[in-house]
Amino acid sequence: MRLPQPFLAAIKAGATVGGGLIILSLAASSTIKVLQFATEAKRKSLAKPCQVCRGKGFHICKLCKGNATIQWSPLYDPIHINPCQCPTCDGHCIQRCLNCLGKESY
Repeated sequence: MRLPQPFLAAIKAGATVGGGLIILSLAASSTIKVLQFATEAKRKSLAKPCQVCRGKGFHICKLCKGNATIQWSPLYDPIHINPCQCPTCDGHCIQRCLNCLGKESY
């Protein structure tokens, strides 16, 4: 059984409009990505390096001071102190700069 002619025309028109919307969406998203890349490159070339991390994007963890562990006790007056992995740097001894968020410039 074949569909009547008006239904076929409506289906073709819907497919054309749907395909056009998908193509426009892809074009818009790719254009936005290109503009973001260009803006980021311009910002990096013109900006001064971050003064906190000296342009590296990372610095030594301030909680564990680069030791990867901290001393912790669940009691206020500890009887026994447990060494634990640093929760700030997860034991990596460095953390992302909170001033520039690791983007190496201010």
